[in-house]
Amino acid sequence: MDILFGQSYFLRFDPKLYEAMQPYPPLGTLYAAAVMRERGYKVALFDAMLSEGTGEWDAALTQHQPRYAVIYEDNFNYLSKMSLLRMREAALEMIGMAKARGCVVIACGSDASDHPGAYLHAGADAVILGEGDATLPELIDQLGRAEMPDVPGIAYLDGADTVVRTLPRPVIADLDSLPFPAWDLVDRDKYARIWREHHGYYSMNLVTTRGCPFHCNWCAKPIWGQRYHVRSPENVVAEMRWLQENFAPDHIWFMDDIMGIQDRWIEQFADQLDAANVHIPFKSLNRVDLLLRGRTIPALARAGAKIVWVGAESGSQKILDAMDKGTTVEQIYEATRQLHAHGVKVAFFLQFGYPGETREDIELTLKMVRDLLPDDIGISVSYPLPGTKFYEDVKHELGVRANWIDSADLAMLYQGPYRTEFYRQLHTVVHKEYRARKTSAALRDVLRDPRQLSPGLLRQTAAMIYHTLTLPAARAELDRLALLPPASPPVIVGGLVD
Repeated sequence: MDILFGQSYFLRFDPKLYEAMQPYPPLGTLYAAAVMRERGYKVALFDAMLSEGTGEWDAALTQHQPRYAVIYEDNFNYLSKMSLLRMREAALEMIGMAKARGCVVIACGSDASDHPGAYLHAGADAVILGEGDATLPELIDQLGRAEMPDVPGIAYLDGADTVVRTLPRPVIADLDSLPFPAWDLVDRDKYARIWREHHGYYSMNLVTTRGCPFHCNWCAKPIWGQRYHVRSPENVVAEMRWLQENFAPDHIWFMDDIMGIQDRWIEQFADQLDAANVHIPFKSLNRVDLLLRGRTIPALARAGAKIVWVGAESGSQKILDAMDKGTTVEQIYEATRQLHAHGVKVAFFLQFGYPGETREDIELTLKMVRDLLPDDIGISVSYPLPGTKFYEDVKHELGVRANWIDSADLAMLYQGPYRTEFYRQLHTVVHKEYRARKTSAALRDVLRDPRQLSPGLLRQTAAMIYHTLTLPAARAELDRLALLPPASPPVIVGGLVD
């Protein structure tokens, strides 16, 4: 085998998401594999998502005996951007295993782009900085002719310690020119079985865009920078038809940072789906201000949107403005109302702990959730990542530890408004109140239409009673933690300093 592709996001190493069990293959890695195969290379895939650990990567190296081992992270997975410590440890271990077998090792991903020295000192021969679909084939083509060619968009070691960065490479503008991801390399039957056993349907992932042009000052963009490019609606629908004919998914997750930024793209997309007779329910990520333009929401509903996730972040306009979010609380309210009016569910990403946030700001966010009762919520705390204005503002407050261990960590990495314990308790309080209110609303719906009664609702009712009874004590504990002075950021041995 010429190239063995792998990535280091192991679902097994992320307890919260392992319990949720909604796995998706590494789409960015599959794109890179398809590009290299189009160039005539023999490729194989090690899919860490469903792996038990790095020992299986070692076994894959034995099986395929590749000349090149390419640890190519899925840049469409937002958790890769967050650079979780457990996954970084796995990546560095995988590099060591590949070097021990004499492979030329190349690393690509958000964390490697931010900290190439850590990956190069672990044994990688080269790190691809940013997007890798054009850089990887040029790098491998030339490695046979030069020890370390002067390829744009890479980093390598000159001697023992000096990290050399070549000139940056422009991102790919014509996304329609890329081949469809190499889905044949994935154990699709295993994914389908897991999804149907846990959720009753099979979901696959797809992207329509790369990048984001907006300026939220906490959002890291190590792969595409401020650039944004979009596939044509025709090209996306062609891939959806191909997926439907070959894999028959029941659902699609569009992994774009933001889907449908350009005017009328969603409307054209819906028209193309109708013309092709392709109708697969999907979830997507959108901005509330863009949703309110023209006929975007009716077009999303017509295209098959089942649920739309939006970065609501906060119910305080003061905090949204401090984040340079570019949206308003009123837009969150109006977009939610319109989505529900068109039969599309809506879910909120909420972010607590941004500098300057007070208890009053937090209560405004809780009020927004009570008022709008979204169909799902995801809660995080502000997370400083290199390359962002937020990071520059608070980096003097960071401890040695600059990343979460896993997605459930919720550690306050800088000296935020409150302690880490406060935000973990806030997570508990918000979910208790939200789940109780959601179940109460569902019970009211059953009173109006008894046909909606289900065993699942009976279980939710029991949980609602528990959450309602324990909520006062949980809030009292939150009040107690709010009175404690902010703690210094957590410090652990082994933090990354590049």
